[in-house]
Amino acid sequence: MSKWIQKGDQVKVIAGNDKGTQGEVLRRFEERVLVKGVNIRKKHMKRTQEAQNPRIVEMEVPIHISNVALCDAEGNRLKLKKETKGKEKQLLARKKGSKETAVHRTVRKSG
Repeated sequence: MSKWIQKGDQVKVIAGNDKGTQGEVLRRFEERVLVKGVNIRKKHMKRTQEAQNPRIVEMEVPIHISNVALCDAEGNRLKLKKETKGKEKQLLARKKGSKETAVHRTVRKSG
């Protein structure tokens, strides 16, 4: 299911130090995602000609895509399935423990 995660999706961390934290995907690399407010690390910046003061910067670091799951705004995990309707391929989402499905997004339009 991790192949469906894209920039702008709401995800919940399911493994690691930030387990249970929810955030928005800022960027996706091949097998890693950068999630807002998750996996924050400190980086020590040297003194340069532009910035005379050395400082410590907190920044988000990418985590592996298998450690996150898609969720809705309330933080409930979603189960996904792909369905073809005519020339459109849609991604259907279902809340965990529910039988109702809703269109999450259109994957690709054929043309």
